[in-house]
Amino acid sequence: MIRILDYKDARSLVTRKAQTLGDAERVVAPILEAVRTRGDDALLEYARKFDKYEGSSVRIPIEGKLTPEFQKAVETAATNIREYARLQLPVEKMVEYPDGRRLGQIVRPLDSMGAYTPAGRYPLPSTLLMNVIPAQEAGVKTTCVACPNPSAEILGIAAWLGVTHFFRMGGAQAIAALAYGTETVPRVDRIVGPGNIYVAAAKKLIAGETGIDFVAGPTEIVIIAAEGNPRWIAADMLAQAEHDLDASAILLTTSRKLAEEVSAELEKQLAVLPTANVARPSIDNNGAIVILDSMAQAVEFSNALAPEHLALHDDALLPQIQNAGSVFLGPASPEAAGDYASGPNHVLPTSGQARLRGGLSAADFVKVVSVQQMTRDALANLTPAITMLARAEGLEAHARSVEARQHD
Repeated sequence: MIRILDYKDARSLVTRKAQTLGDAERVVAPILEAVRTRGDDALLEYARKFDKYEGSSVRIPIEGKLTPEFQKAVETAATNIREYARLQLPVEKMVEYPDGRRLGQIVRPLDSMGAYTPAGRYPLPSTLLMNVIPAQEAGVKTTCVACPNPSAEILGIAAWLGVTHFFRMGGAQAIAALAYGTETVPRVDRIVGPGNIYVAAAKKLIAGETGIDFVAGPTEIVIIAAEGNPRWIAADMLAQAEHDLDASAILLTTSRKLAEEVSAELEKQLAVLPTANVARPSIDNNGAIVILDSMAQAVEFSNALAPEHLALHDDALLPQIQNAGSVFLGPASPEAAGDYASGPNHVLPTSGQARLRGGLSAADFVKVVSVQQMTRDALANLTPAITMLARAEGLEAHARSVEARQHD
């Protein structure tokens, strides 16, 4: 049964169970090195060992069809994901200032990306949509998908999206292949997508070789509600809990009555939930209902947690939110809508990383390059400041490169 805690007893939730990557890093480090040095030979060895793959190459044909009903759902989701991804792209611009400076930025897509698509306990075709569509909207030409055991739906979506390469590989070896490149797998500029602790450890270790989105930990949701439908709230908590044994679902409320009703509703729904073997230990071990003195205190506590998903039943609280991966406003906006079809990306920072950034974005697949142009008068106006700063740093040639333009 879920814990019901008073605020003073709940501070330990902020120091959430740390994901221990140290042991996983030691396991994956030799895998990364083997793929880096031996390429396809090592990649195939690990595919056979860990994924029971018997093919002669990890590259597989991108083919498959979706049932009409499933394709209709995919088209709805993809349309909304594309619309939202376009909103996230930075724009090119140039501004001319009266003093003769012309400043701006150009936006250029990355050449390639790798989308890690899990297929363990649950195959996740929705993650393929979330990984690839923002890259396509950004203009990335080469899209590579890594999946250890693709379902028919995953292969069908890859074909429908026009993915350029599909590799049947998973785990740390897939991350290594995408980061370093092999005879079969091209090296990519950014690797995105969630995975298990070994995938997370591998992404952390190769972050200097190629770009990554973030090192993901267990999924999590915080719900803030002073009142509401306990059946809906319990259902939203279980939707998160069924992901993983280490997932966490936390309700913050000022109402002890609501807390007790949600607790009872969780038990009722768990009794008939097909995924209760995962959701039950997640709720019992990591879930909590916290009773606070005020909504302001609830918001403060949530900001300290910096949750991956934050459900606000009162949208008036939104201006006070500082840290969250994605926010779901109002009782009619369940987190599951964002997982699939409302538009915003479901690849989100966990384990408090929402203090530092938001979720995966089309902007992750472009470079914003600064551009500057000056007239001779503009440079002359700046020369005293430039030369003073350059000489303070001992960089005489910097100063002279500017002064040379004033005398010729």
